[in-house]
Amino acid sequence: MPYGVRDVARLLRLSRGTIRSLIAAGFVAPARGARGALQFSFQDLIVLRTAQTLADAKVPARRIMRSMRELRRHLPPAMPLSGLRISAEDDRVVVREGTSRWQAESGQYLLEFDGDPANGSLSVIDRKKDATNSAEEWFAEAAALESDHIEAALEAYQHAINADPTFVDPYINAGRLLHAAGKLDGALRVYRAALASCGAEAILLYNLGVLLEDLGRDADAMVAYRAAVRVDPAFADSHYNLSLLYEKSAKPKDAIRHMARYRMLTGSRSK
Repeated sequence: MPYGVRDVARLLRLSRGTIRSLIAAGFVAPARGARGALQFSFQDLIVLRTAQTLADAKVPARRIMRSMRELRRHLPPAMPLSGLRISAEDDRVVVREGTSRWQAESGQYLLEFDGDPANGSLSVIDRKKDATNSAEEWFAEAAALESDHIEAALEAYQHAINADPTFVDPYINAGRLLHAAGKLDGALRVYRAALASCGAEAILLYNLGVLLEDLGRDADAMVAYRAAVRVDPAFADSHYNLSLLYEKSAKPKDAIRHMARYRMLTGSRSK
């Protein structure tokens, strides 16, 4: 599943400027989708997050580049962001994957020891994953499960919501999954709960509008889309959907206004 710039900014808590800088530095080479929109893979997300973390730790850029190349070679196609811990240890970039540790540049696995060898006391440390994940860790786990294990992903999103009821992203993704699975009433409950716990958020309101349209509730969908563009006036797709609904409602002036706004935002003459 590709991720757009908006998704990356939300998931990794990176500004668009930082994302552009990391792309310009050559850490990732995202694909291009419709109208040239950037599309990032799950591996790209891991690399972006890791590169920024190491840069913040003052690791030299050349070492980061070398480590990122090797890290990408060792990554499977999908892995929860919470499943990896990357850090700078002395002059090495070390990856912790579950209970294992390996050096990013060489792929060599590392052992951790405890005790006093001089007194014959030495043991390998077995680090177990903390059973109490944060909301962000549950969210990352769920995102990695979406493509192959929808029910498990929904369960993980619920864990994320339970851990932090004000974290809007798990609601958005869980609602989207339920909607795609045809469970429209369940999706509606999730979105309503999100609005009650998190307040107005443009993507949430947009998704709610799409869902309400599919439920045949055009008037309510228009309310949701209008709320979305109040929160984010540059949310092009909300303007587009509003235009179609106004046209359907025989309100051509409003339809033209929102379509003009959509075209201005996207640089598109038509859709």
